[in-house]
Amino acid sequence: MSLPSIAPATESAPIGNTTSTGSPQEIIIYSHSTLLYWWPAWVVGYAIALINAAQARFTGSAGGSASSSALGLTFIVVLLLLIVFTNVRMRGVNSVVALLGVSLATVLLAWLGWWDDIAALIPYLFVQMNIGFYLVFSTGLMVIWLIMFFVFDRLTYWRIRPGQLTEEHVVGGGAESFDTNGMRFQRLNADFFRGVLGLGAGDLTITTATERDAPIHIPNVMFVASKVHAVEKLIAVKPERTS
Repeated sequence: MSLPSIAPATESAPIGNTTSTGSPQEIIIYSHSTLLYWWPAWVVGYAIALINAAQARFTGSAGGSASSSALGLTFIVVLLLLIVFTNVRMRGVNSVVALLGVSLATVLLAWLGWWDDIAALIPYLFVQMNIGFYLVFSTGLMVIWLIMFFVFDRLTYWRIRPGQLTEEHVVGGGAESFDTNGMRFQRLNADFFRGVLGLGAGDLTITTATERDAPIHIPNVMFVASKVHAVEKLIAVKPERTS
């Protein structure tokens, strides 16, 4: 089998030619790694490096470090939150419970008057990194993120046409096809935090008509809601109606 090529398409919309009814003839779905949600780390890193550079220029300090540890603590908090959000799934009501829990803790600390004590401890938490650290870390993470997003995440993808679903592998040229007759496409309950960080990303489960086939699980699909809607319209088209 010849080596399949990845269609030059964006994640924001279904791709391929359209039928006479205006529906696309094919839709390609990519599954991304959890690194998809880590873009805030290198964006915040570059922003802090810029702030540090401005402060160093204004104060004339050497080494490119800020005079306080607020920026360093902010960067650490961002990294810790990303670790939690990308490893703990909070779907549906769990996301609401998590938000309510954080809000309740915030209000409780304010009612007890502990925020002033916490703020008084911050000056003793001396956390500083210079501009070089933020630039090197952010650049390295950004390069890895771009390679994963545009290369490795696209080595395996799903091509959906009227009547056929094909899982294709760029390396090795392998492919496996399924009949879409009776196939169900189900979007799992949204994870609020991943949906925000991944631009509407979510998990997709495909159940075939035959019981012997295990459900196909496709994690971290960007714009998953619009993809499912487009796929449902596409598989309703009979294969002989397409050009």
